[in-house]
Amino acid sequence: MADFWRDLIWTAVRDTTNTLSVVMPGVLAMLALVVLGAVLGWIGGALVRRLAHAGDLDRRSREWGLTHALARAGVYRTPSELLRLVVFWGVFVIFATMGIDALAIPGAPGATGMLMYLLPRALSALLILVVGWLAANFLGQAVLIAAVNASLPEARLLARAARWLVLLFAFATALTEIGIGRDMVLVAFGILFGGLVLALALAFGLGGRHLARHILERGRLRERVPSDRETINHI
Repeated sequence: MADFWRDLIWTAVRDTTNTLSVVMPGVLAMLALVVLGAVLGWIGGALVRRLAHAGDLDRRSREWGLTHALARAGVYRTPSELLRLVVFWGVFVIFATMGIDALAIPGAPGATGMLMYLLPRALSALLILVVGWLAANFLGQAVLIAAVNASLPEARLLARAARWLVLLFAFATALTEIGIGRDMVLVAFGILFGGLVLALALAFGLGGRHLARHILERGRLRERVPSDRETINHI
């Protein structure tokens, strides 16, 4: 009986040792890659922040209105700090994905390849959102100023509509760039844009019917009133 228990225990210990000898190299490689990614991400982020400070990015962002736009969205970090965080987390995620591949878990070896495939598209989508955000704020301010100068009663409403229209367009373009529901996004945006155009056409049509009637009445009056100018008729 004692031999049975001894063999059972030694078999369990031997199996555990064999399993650890197979798994531990992958775990150590993953930990090394994660630590290396954190260190390289911190170094890269620090270098990018120094370059941003050297280029006076924060002051230029305040002049361009980017800092104010970020504050309106609830982001109170400086653009240089945001760049540092983007670089740090980008490098860290890449090395962490490589560490997952090192574990050789079924289905995990393609994680790095998938990330490398999606990363450029994600960066492009992020750039589209940033540019769309800036363009939306600029267009909203421009529409607001133009509407106020034209003494329109719904100046703020028009400015918000223009801003959200540009934001929706940028969001739809970003989703299309990533490849998430491309056809659905295009159809939804087409329906939304068509509805907005139809609503604006109806609004201007109903609002301008009195002006159109006045123009037509003036044309008819001109036709009815005889001209006082002397005319020369051929004999």
